[in-house]
Amino acid sequence: MNTSRRDFIGAAVGAAIASGCASGRGIGKVGVSGAPMQGFSCAPMHEIRVGVVGVGMRGWRALRRLSMLPGVRVSAMCDIFADRLAKERAWLSENGRPAAKEYVGPEAYKALCDSSDVDVVYNCTPWQLHAAVGLYALRAGKHSLVEVPAAMTLDECWEFVETAEKTRRHCMQLENCCYGEDELLALSMCRKGVLGTLTHAECGYVHDRRAGIFDDAYPDHWRLKWNVAHAGNQYPTHGLCPVCQCFDVNRGDRLDYLVSVDSLGGAYEDYARETFPEGDWKRDVRFRMANVNTTVIRTVKGRTILVNHDVATARPYTRCNLISGTKGVIRAYPLRIHVEEPERRAQHLTEFSAERTEDLRRLHRHPLWATVGKIAGEVGGHGGMDYLMDLRWAWCLHEGLPLDMDVYDLASTCAVCELSERSAASGSHPEEIPDFTRGGWKSASPLGIEDVDLVKMGFDPSRIVSGGAEMNI
Repeated sequence: MNTSRRDFIGAAVGAAIASGCASGRGIGKVGVSGAPMQGFSCAPMHEIRVGVVGVGMRGWRALRRLSMLPGVRVSAMCDIFADRLAKERAWLSENGRPAAKEYVGPEAYKALCDSSDVDVVYNCTPWQLHAAVGLYALRAGKHSLVEVPAAMTLDECWEFVETAEKTRRHCMQLENCCYGEDELLALSMCRKGVLGTLTHAECGYVHDRRAGIFDDAYPDHWRLKWNVAHAGNQYPTHGLCPVCQCFDVNRGDRLDYLVSVDSLGGAYEDYARETFPEGDWKRDVRFRMANVNTTVIRTVKGRTILVNHDVATARPYTRCNLISGTKGVIRAYPLRIHVEEPERRAQHLTEFSAERTEDLRRLHRHPLWATVGKIAGEVGGHGGMDYLMDLRWAWCLHEGLPLDMDVYDLASTCAVCELSERSAASGSHPEEIPDFTRGGWKSASPLGIEDVDLVKMGFDPSRIVSGGAEMNI
């Protein structure tokens, strides 16, 4: 690829401006544009026809995983590259799945969304296209499921909310980490009151992505360009969404405001100088993205959430999971749990007990992992949590139930992208997080300890292709 530094930087900054990195939408939005979406459900769907938009890096795995779900048929797929569609066409045929309609081209998603053969649009496009595709799907009368982050700006967050309310269609962010085994264990313990009154959480996304950021596999280097043009925390949801479920955010509490700070940068530039030869344009790229971003969020009820973001330094992967209450704490990477025992309350705690952790893990294991964990692990997809995520929304649509996550969860967590960047740029000035529910959080019901009924869904073990959708976290 023949790209000059000037051309690359110009394109990246132009994309940032076009994406609306400084939102024109006010914080204090009032009035509901349609009917509120909290607790929304639709008529039961016993065959769910899914159109997959984008079958590249994440999309092909999603398509194969979806084809293994009971009651789900991949009825359509589209991409800008015809060879990707050919690869998935062959996989579907080789594994005895019905053929899917194919659409190819930069705006092929529109024809897919308009198709009468699609009920649900599963959006696996680059970040910059998440809102365009997701919103078009809603306006076409389809349920819209969007990869993370579903929205990159406040304007996009509000548009998702208003459009879902107007069209009366499900709009869910595909946050698979909510279905990780440790995250669901934490939710189970919180729902049972094991940790006491919840007060504080820590979470994040620490993943050395230096090689990936520069990878030519990203069309037009879209992820690299985003890191060139933006600072703050641009990938907050992996850690934040599971915490929000434990803290009943948008269902009894809500995110109130945040403060954010960026560390020094330079890790990407160091990597490029050490990796690419003289004359390669990648050596000259300069990034706005800091090495580390730290954001602290306070909820209306006074809980605090520390959110870390680091995709530039040589650190082992972690989502930094910690949920702390007045009677105990659970943290992961590795999993450690402590719950207060009244007879030992006066003792000074110096370490976690591995034996006690395992006892508590077995006692409070979430039923989704207890009943479907083995199957999910066989399918793959981030160790199985992708399959559990898809299985849950499919079960909810099958039964006509509200989804575990709604458009307000999408908006409130994605708002951190723009607001953290604003706060860090202003010397850590507090930024108010909009109440996208317009007061609905005060009466909405929290997410419970939910499961699925595979028999009722018509689960067929012969549809499982072992390892057919695995990928690294």
